Amino acid sequence: MTPLRRQPARRRTAVLRPGAVLATVPVALAALVGATGPTAVGTAGASGAGDPYFPLSGNGGYHVRHYDLTLGYDPSSRHLEGRASLAARATQNLSRFDLDLTGMKVTGVTVDGTRAAFRRDGQELVVTPGRTVGAGHDFRVTVTYGGTPKPVTDPDGSADGWIPTDDGAFVAGEPQGAMTWFPANSHPKDKSSYDITITVPQGRTAVAGGELLGQHTAHGRTTFHWRETQPTAAYLATATVGNFQVERYTTRDGIHVYNAVDPREAKAAAPVLKQLPSVLAWESKLFGPYPFRSAGSIVDHANVGYALETQTRPLYDSAPDIDTLVHESAHQWFGDSVSLTAWKDIWLNEGFATYAEWLYEEQHGGDSAQKTFDSLYARPASDELWAYPPGDPGSGANIFGTPVYARGAMTLHELRKAVGDRDFFRILRAWAADHRGGHGTTAQFVRLAGQLSGKHLDGLFHTWLFTKGKPNRA
Repeated sequence: MTPLRRQPARRRTAVLRPGAVLATVPVALAALVGATGPTAVGTAGASGAGDPYFPLSGNGGYHVRHYDLTLGYDPSSRHLEGRASLAARATQNLSRFDLDLTGMKVTGVTVDGTRAAFRRDGQELVVTPGRTVGAGHDFRVTVTYGGTPKPVTDPDGSADGWIPTDDGAFVAGEPQGAMTWFPANSHPKDKSSYDITITVPQGRTAVAGGELLGQHTAHGRTTFHWRETQPTAAYLATATVGNFQVERYTTRDGIHVYNAVDPREAKAAAPVLKQLPSVLAWESKLFGPYPFRSAGSIVDHANVGYALETQTRPLYDSAPDIDTLVHESAHQWFGDSVSLTAWKDIWLNEGFATYAEWLYEEQHGGDSAQKTFDSLYARPASDELWAYPPGDPGSGANIFGTPVYARGAMTLHELRKAVGDRDFFRILRAWAADHRGGHGTTAQFVRLAGQLSGKHLDGLFHTWLFTKGKPNRA
């Protein structure tokens, strides 16, 4: 994410049939046993995924394998109608489970086609199926809902989720906004594939991640069908709607590019978006093969104050500059393909994407990464850069703060100096390859860096990631 104009740079296949299993989706599941019969004794799934920064985000007791979302949106009334069908697998004998959903009126819930009881409890949609779902059993929950979606306000004061615009909606879900527009297991630990079908008034365009399978217009409305088969965290899904100019092409590397640009931003955006293929090629040389089949950009005229690395198709609230394009593109490796297991580890997303900016500058006639590091280190101990350690920012309010971005990048530069360029880039490529489509933790990255370099690096990471205040230079 590229932040509220305050950091160096905030936020950012086989056809899957409904109900089919996506074998490539990795998730840390409980030990699975055979599905139990209807008389099995079940327990309620947890109301959160256990993240201390966002205790109610995500849910326990099941993993969502695939979301099939059918949406209709009217920008003039700001009304959204939705039907969400979730293919899931129980990880315990499940008598009850929660979905994250806020602000929408639910009109019906079924589990495996049978009507289920439900109630609302804050951001939780609590579902009680007619009988226990056995551990290891695949099941389908379908929710019909509607209303006027509204963004949530994050701990740092920014808007997040379904954000209405003058011609549609800017839909950015980090860290908790997915629940404003569809029922979800909304924590990065739970990654899924997606089919998103969106119907909007004729003349508007609806854009999501992955591949556009088709669009058709009838009776003054146009329907767009998007599919993303690769594992995706809920916050990285989008269904952005607006008046867009669309550009489509395929890069030399076979990546399918789809750019959607608000006409008011087109002139300013064009020179930067033209560089997307070269940026992806450059990052592929550094980090390893691009992890998805699709790429592109959604450039809106939204003035929300940040960009977001929505999977395969970053979302910009206005025409981006080249640093922002590099940043959000780097997230496709670090944050999207390799995702977090806890929000406290967000430096693995933002520090890496920020350091990608430094490397791009260094290799394209700008300041060296060392010069950028030195200018930051020159800041006094009272500067916000040193306000808290990036390896554990301490609260949800801090995860998009300067230390996570800039000091996170400084940590990587210290690692680069300690191990040398050859091993440093080996480490980055191995990290992206070993955890592709899955998850990673700070402890795993520290261990990998030590293994590949043959050096003892615990002190370096402790100093730069976990020490309060301004670190002493080695």
